[in-house]
Amino acid sequence: MPTNLSHCGKILVILHQEHSSAGRFGRILQAQGRELDVRRPRFGDPLPKTLSEHDGAIVFGGPMSANDEHAWLRREIDWIGVALKEEKPFLGICLGAQMLARHLGHGVRPHPQGRVEVGYYPIHPTEHGHSCCERRFPDRVYQWHREGFDLPKGATLLAKGQDFEAQAFRFGRTAYGFQFHPEVTFGMMCLWTMRGASRLAAPGARPRHRHLEGWLRHDAAVARWSDAFLRAWLDGGRKAA
Repeated sequence: MPTNLSHCGKILVILHQEHSSAGRFGRILQAQGRELDVRRPRFGDPLPKTLSEHDGAIVFGGPMSANDEHAWLRREIDWIGVALKEEKPFLGICLGAQMLARHLGHGVRPHPQGRVEVGYYPIHPTEHGHSCCERRFPDRVYQWHREGFDLPKGATLLAKGQDFEAQAFRFGRTAYGFQFHPEVTFGMMCLWTMRGASRLAAPGARPRHRHLEGWLRHDAAVARWSDAFLRAWLDGGRKAA
């Protein structure tokens, strides 16, 4: 049964492609009794001036760079300040995490040797990462990015990687950034590896068969962790209110 964490149960979901979805996270949140308010600012959807009608907000990934100068992207980065000021639960995933880092005044850049993370890679939780929810971080997570960031000033590092060290961080009590993609479904993975096949040739990328093998080996742990994290994330917002 869903826990009654607040009065409205609505989550703002910000997507960056016309047909993208909230993936596994959307399914989990709905199973927990949450309503998804999906917005696509890239295609003209407005962002709310306040999150008073929402329990939290998630900014998902996309093929663009957080360094692009699109007007909608600049507005979206600035808008993150609404969630931070109101201390509402905020989560940025991949591009969303990079946008959070930029909002906090930190740079986003490619790997100095041009390496990417595309496929499953190990991450190593810090002592703070162990306590972000009742389950430990999964040993391996799905990645799809060519840029990363250093830990923003004032943030707490939750998990580290090899080529891109900052994999997960918390800012304040309720804002999180994940460089990896815990929301990815098998269908999303198949689509990405087909439409983005050119990315699989970049230095450090895993071949397509390793993506599919990784799903079978690691996804169950990612799914269990995702459910526990989302509950703790929203419960933390209730306690901070």
